[in-house]
Amino acid sequence: MFDFVRQHTKIMMFLMFLLIIPSFVLFGIDGYNRMREKGEVVARVAGHDISKGEWDAAHKAEADRIRASSPNVDAKLLDSPEARYVTLERMVRERVMAEAADKFKLTTSDARLARDLQENPTIAAMRLPDGKLDMDRYRQLAASQGLTPEGFEARVRRDLSARQVELGVIASGFSAAGVADLSLNAFFEKREVQIANFLTTDFAAKVDPSDAELETYYKANQALFQAPEHASIEYLVLDLDAVKKGISINEADLKSYYDQNVARLSGIEERRASHILINAPKDAPAVERQKAKALAQELLQELRKSPERFAELARTKSQDTGSAEKGGDLDYFARGSMVKPFEDAAFAMKKGDISDIVESEFGYHIIHLTDIKTPKQRSFEELRPQIEADLKTQQAQRKFAETAEIFTNGVYEQSDSLKPVADKLKLEIRTASDVTRKPGQGVSGVLANAKFLAALFGPDTVDRKRNTEAIETAPNQLAAGRIVQYFASRTLPFAEVRAVVRERVVSARATELAKKEGQAKLAAWKAAPASAQLPVPVLVSRDQAQGVNPAVVSAALRADSSKLPGMIGVDLGTQGYAVVRIDKIVARAAPSAQAAKQDRDQYAQWWTRAEAQAYYGVLKERFRVEFLAPRPARGSTELAAN
Repeated sequence: MFDFVRQHTKIMMFLMFLLIIPSFVLFGIDGYNRMREKGEVVARVAGHDISKGEWDAAHKAEADRIRASSPNVDAKLLDSPEARYVTLERMVRERVMAEAADKFKLTTSDARLARDLQENPTIAAMRLPDGKLDMDRYRQLAASQGLTPEGFEARVRRDLSARQVELGVIASGFSAAGVADLSLNAFFEKREVQIANFLTTDFAAKVDPSDAELETYYKANQALFQAPEHASIEYLVLDLDAVKKGISINEADLKSYYDQNVARLSGIEERRASHILINAPKDAPAVERQKAKALAQELLQELRKSPERFAELARTKSQDTGSAEKGGDLDYFARGSMVKPFEDAAFAMKKGDISDIVESEFGYHIIHLTDIKTPKQRSFEELRPQIEADLKTQQAQRKFAETAEIFTNGVYEQSDSLKPVADKLKLEIRTASDVTRKPGQGVSGVLANAKFLAALFGPDTVDRKRNTEAIETAPNQLAAGRIVQYFASRTLPFAEVRAVVRERVVSARATELAKKEGQAKLAAWKAAPASAQLPVPVLVSRDQAQGVNPAVVSAALRADSSKLPGMIGVDLGTQGYAVVRIDKIVARAAPSAQAAKQDRDQYAQWWTRAEAQAYYGVLKERFRVEFLAPRPARGSTELAAN
């Protein structure tokens, strides 16, 4: 066959041309890419699919963002099915709002986009002392999200347009005081109750199962007594620290970096100033601003005559309550700590100077520069460890992609051992025992990564003892592993789990006894109320449970209050049973005027949120939203997504 191909190369090329080229003409390369990348569809909005690949990428980006802002967050929470479904619901919501913005012709002007970018605190922190934007840092911000600056701005524009969809509902949300009070009074209403608890723990001593009963339970519930599959493994981790170990910096580069960055590395100049502020917000009427400026001008003239009175006048005249009592003192600050007009003036002054009137968004300032703290230039030897660490980090970041490719190819091409890659990249082969599909208690790092564990227990790895592929377990971190010894799941012998079996049987029987006793007492006390043996009453409400079981509080508040006193039974699940006598209703105490206003405002927010959610529900129907991925079994996560 291969001889025929070699001998008739031109004929084969012609046939391939006839078969393949027309397909590209009809569908295009993009069509092939879309078919290849589309994958399983997990949701659909207005006929547009969301693929599993898009979902995975979005969840990875969200998890990376959370890990970056909260390094101590439990990785298992981020990789849980519930967390992943929250990401999908967020994606669907964003698509719905984008569709609605397009349908309703809601656009964002260049001026509105520019204003939003200017007000963004992350971007504001990138401004240089002259007020210009540090474009290198701005590009890095966009690149960290996989975007160009233009793409980043386009996404912000889309987000602003989509935000307008709900703005009409949110901005117009309100609740009449009468309606709010009626609902809040009912919500915070109290019940005086007497509670008799029949707890499982109180009946446990009455249960003494025989060995035969225990064995019967064990045989009927063997799925509860399984030792999970586990394995002894070896694995490699490639991260920036591992790459740094192979990097050495020559002396010339260290000294060159020192010469270029000594001022920054030695520290930053700080200035200490006091000020007198006359408040005049930007949105204040022009007349008020003019009066404030005139008052500031009078104070400045007085200070020109008597500069030594600055602290005295600051205490009596400054409207900055935070600094006035300290004579206007603001302590030391560096560039970037103050609003720009104030900062520009302070860093242009000499020690002891008193400024002219400085206008900012807060009003009018008079500044007295009291001290300048200039950092002492540090020597090369002092800074050498820091410089070497900085340069190694920079080079490691540049080299990581190249090393990651070697790592990825190596664990795949020599899949029966990790040693060749470890030797080539000088990585340590780590080992672990009793590794399971799900992270164990207290496990962290690579061995807590669900994606890595799933690959580790894949068929090829378990059956053929192959290396896993290179798995990204964190930003700038790859891992690969292989199973050295595998132990399949098994049913634990009765002798090993006898104590656990007995505990389960006793708990189940004791719960039955508790519920039976509670139900019997409820029936008897309802028939003869005077015979009820109940503890002293307690006053409970939704916001003041007094340590009472939440299920009991909820049942007491939901019970029919038309005929009091009344008696109900509450099933506490595995905890047992409770009999609750509801004696009377206690109205909500009248709140103070301030508390009433706060409660009404909170109620208005709840109401507005409910209206926005209802509006979103209408939009979901209009744009034919379909969730094709099943919701995780552990209840709804939609509230978390919103």
